[in-house]
Amino acid sequence: MKYRISMWASAGLVVVGCWRLYGFATAPIPITAAEPIVWTLVRLTCPVVFASFYFHFGIGFYWVLLANAATYALVGLIVETLRQQLNHAK
Repeated sequence: MKYRISMWASAGLVVVGCWRLYGFATAPIPITAAEPIVWTLVRLTCPVVFASFYFHFGIGFYWVLLANAATYALVGLIVETLRQQLNHAK
């Protein structure tokens, strides 16, 4: 189970890394002018970004990495626990 949760946390790191690369690729265009679907995807896949906009505070890239990895690890813990419960009940 530890391996699966670490894979969830790694997925969180990869998601932030991909959004960072997207940000570098579209650097001349401000992120607020991005297509609404892209911005919605950022908010869904990086919950700390959504919280920072809602509460109006800035966050550094490394803190986003840490927060997203922790969020994905927590979601992974919940999913894997439920998965074990459902498989154990069969």
